[in-house]
Amino acid sequence: MNKDQISGKADQAIGKVKQNVGEAVGNQKLANNGVADQVKGAVKETWGNVKEVAGEISKDHQEHAEGRARDMRENISHTTGDVKDHVQAKINATREEHQAEEEHRLV
Repeated sequence: MNKDQISGKADQAIGKVKQNVGEAVGNQKLANNGVADQVKGAVKETWGNVKEVAGEISKDHQEHAEGRARDMRENISHTTGDVKDHVQAKINATREEHQAEEEHRLV
């Protein structure tokens, strides 16, 4: 729960008390202020809810992006190793071929 949600709930509770007291003593201004506080509190609480959900979604997207980045790094690392091994195999084959030719020439 974030501060907007807490503040909104508090404003709603205070507004309800003001409304009830205003209605009980016949003070229309106090009762109306209480209703206005309730509306203000509901808006704050709703804004807090929006922020909370947006934060959760943002966190989920960030975790997903981090996972994809990690997967890509692993893929690149493996591919690099595979290419290195392939090139080294070609180098070794060329070296062996060259040595065989040299040995054949010397005979």
